[in-house]
Amino acid sequence: MDSGGGAVTMPANDSDPVLITAAAPSYEQQLATRKRKYVIMMGCRIPCLIAAGLTYHVWWLALGFLAISVPLPWIAVLIANDRPPRKSEQVNTYRREATAIEGTTHRVIDG
Repeated sequence: MDSGGGAVTMPANDSDPVLITAAAPSYEQQLATRKRKYVIMMGCRIPCLIAAGLTYHVWWLALGFLAISVPLPWIAVLIANDRPPRKSEQVNTYRREATAIEGTTHRVIDG
């Protein structure tokens, strides 16, 4: 199989080609995933605001819910606009074996 995290599709019979790929998800798939994250995070803001309104008599609890709900839109936009990181690919380069220098003794003639 594939150890690089790609998809491996086995053929139905011997005449079908095998698809082996480590390609990134399409732009449409990435956009759908980012939209889903945004909607979930913004959906979490509404219960926080409601909880803050319901717990107004306990000021520190209401303030905590408000403190959570205020940065959520900013965080949601940052996450929704962030694309997945690009995969770092290692370049396969040729490395030849180092040749050893002779280890024999040579006669030195002093002049």
